[in-house]
Amino acid sequence: MVHEETRPEGGPPGMVDVARVAGVSAQTVSRALAGHPNVQAKTRAKVLAAVDQLGYRKNNAARMLSSGRSRTIGVVTLQTGYYSRAALTLGIERAAQAAGYTVSTATTVSLDTSAIEAAVTRLSELHVEGIVLAVPLIHVSRRIEQLTSAVPTVTIDGSRTPAAETVAVDQSLAAVLATRHLLDLGHETVWHVAGPRDWLDAASRCQGWRRVLEDAGRAVPPELAGDWSPASGYRSGLALGRIPDVTAVFVASDEMAFGVIRALHELGRRVPADISVVGVDDIALAEYCSPSLTTVAQPFAQMGALAVGHLLRHIDEPAASQDPATVEPTLVVRASTGPPPGGRGPGALRRPEPA
Repeated sequence: MVHEETRPEGGPPGMVDVARVAGVSAQTVSRALAGHPNVQAKTRAKVLAAVDQLGYRKNNAARMLSSGRSRTIGVVTLQTGYYSRAALTLGIERAAQAAGYTVSTATTVSLDTSAIEAAVTRLSELHVEGIVLAVPLIHVSRRIEQLTSAVPTVTIDGSRTPAAETVAVDQSLAAVLATRHLLDLGHETVWHVAGPRDWLDAASRCQGWRRVLEDAGRAVPPELAGDWSPASGYRSGLALGRIPDVTAVFVASDEMAFGVIRALHELGRRVPADISVVGVDDIALAEYCSPSLTTVAQPFAQMGALAVGHLLRHIDEPAASQDPATVEPTLVVRASTGPPPGGRGPGALRRPEPA
């Protein structure tokens, strides 16, 4: 049985008040606010409208210290085992701890707007002082706009909302660094194993790769679709390894690059003697891949610290504006890249500059 929050005389609205206005049970209100999958979208919309009308926020008796502040920030992240998500969250937690804050994390199993709404709502109910939105937010709903206006918010992964501060790695530059490195080694063109289309990072990397090739007057091969997993990289590697003209591949993540290299090994294609491979992230295993992986490093700890710093300034000075913070990635050259077969070294196949 769900405990029905009631409103003391003159106190803030409770769950039963929301239920009455929405025309549903208190149990349905609880499920709707928790993002329960069995609540219909129409019913959830009625509940959220009642929440907005009443200004309801779920009680949490232990939420505040004697100062009246929770000293807690929230993080919305995707439920995944990918290294980049874990490394970023760790960076946020360390920076928050150093500033005297604790972190409450709300994970979402998908990038669907309603799932992200539910995760932000859960954190808002815990009375966090601010939120780091660490998911790629492609579509911003009215509800997300309302929540990020009410609670100081910083977005990363290239996401944008009208009220939120922004901290991001220049993902287009990551692709530029990787693609130019391969062209400078003498490769005629560069193939690309891309990340999922609904990730802003993946889209930016794809755009940067394509722009470098077009600006250099090189052919742009069809991109291969991946999903960040080594298995998807392996499948792409099996396809690429059977194309005789492939000599260079830019892979949108290190974990997919591991899969690509494994497939090339199995097909008897040598890395980098036959095909050079570059990844993105510079995760801890990249240096110990065979051969060690050339990659574009993302400063996950720095990103976490920047996001927390921006958020705390936003909390302390909500009226002050801050410029978006963009972090530049760096190329880390290791053993997985080299000149193309028969190449004469860096710049061997570069076209002359136009007169």
